[in-house]
Amino acid sequence: MIKNIFILISIAYCFQSTAQNSTSSPYSIFALGAQNNASFGGFNALGNTGVANTDATQINNINPANLANIFENSMLYEIGTNAVYNTIETNSLSQNTLDFNFSHIAIAFPIKKNWGMGVGLLPYSKVGYTIDIEQQAEGDSFTYNTTITGSGGLNKMYWSTGFSLLKNLSFGLETSFLFGSIQQETVVFTSPGVNINESSYYNGLTLKTGVQYTLPFSKKSKTTLGASFEFPTSLNGTQTRTTYKTINQSQYSETTEEELDIDNFELPSTLTLGFNTAINKNISTSFDFKKLWWNGSNQGNDSNSFSDQTIYGFGLEYSPKKKEYGITNHLKYRFGLNYNTGYLTISNQKIDSYQASVGLGIPFSNGSLSKLNISYSYGKEGTLSNNLIQENYHKLSVNLSLVGNWFKKRLIH
Repeated sequence: MIKNIFILISIAYCFQSTAQNSTSSPYSIFALGAQNNASFGGFNALGNTGVANTDATQINNINPANLANIFENSMLYEIGTNAVYNTIETNSLSQNTLDFNFSHIAIAFPIKKNWGMGVGLLPYSKVGYTIDIEQQAEGDSFTYNTTITGSGGLNKMYWSTGFSLLKNLSFGLETSFLFGSIQQETVVFTSPGVNINESSYYNGLTLKTGVQYTLPFSKKSKTTLGASFEFPTSLNGTQTRTTYKTINQSQYSETTEEELDIDNFELPSTLTLGFNTAINKNISTSFDFKKLWWNGSNQGNDSNSFSDQTIYGFGLEYSPKKKEYGITNHLKYRFGLNYNTGYLTISNQKIDSYQASVGLGIPFSNGSLSKLNISYSYGKEGTLSNNLIQENYHKLSVNLSLVGNWFKKRLIH
């Protein structure tokens, strides 16, 4: 146990130290950046559904109650990465970008029968944009350019546990620590020139609860209801601002640095409801409904407003009957749809998105519970209406879901 936890901590440290999670979304200029709505394991290909999924061979980051289903003497490892090819366009311009990211690292293990625990690290939000603005000087006829670039984002480190006190009924609890920084650099190309660097640091704790209940109706099919609720929380914020000013053409500069208190960022309460139906152990359908109450967070400003956000997800998984040998007879075929109303309203226009996904779960060998999960997603976010921006993206996700032994006793002859 100590060895496994040490390995996780070491890998997590390397993940946090070296992984440069990036995005090229102009909409990441708002709030804490672009939301990370990705899931673990095969859930990416299932429309990011999973609040009612009871699969014991992959870690469920949507509902901690699923940890009650983990097999005794087993150890689950998860690590993932993704690549996003994005076409960003306006009514007159178009630009292509390519971003690579580590998506998560996590482990889960049993404490005893019907009681499991997990820890993990993943991006919570990502910031990455470059905006060029041409402005006219007040009281003058000349124009000047301003470039604004943003980077950074927040990370999420979580601890979760799930347990079952009654047959078919499981409960879960997750607490997370959010932390990270967002950098924004503003360069004004005038004479003298001005360069302003702002680094905003945020941190705070979140709390989520979950429940799963399996209906005892049929032996050939199994329907599970799931729900999770994340409580609203406030992230503490501080900012360091450095201003660099070029006085004249001799490049003599004047630099000022100041520490600023900024408003805390209020995260909304979040409710997720869903169901999963498995038929003959080889067909599974799932539907999730997720609601985020941004109206109560008092976020937004004069140029944009935050409104309540709703996310709908649908997933379908098919597994051939496993009586025959061969890897192809043990594949899991997945399909998913996802629609997100978004939380941003700009120029009276809601910034929504939708996504369609397909994927495969490939076992390492016949009878192996460990899988390589591959998914492809195509989606759109934003709109060209009211001179706004639309993003068309292709996303490839690759996750390793490994099942190992935990406290397995060796036989000595």
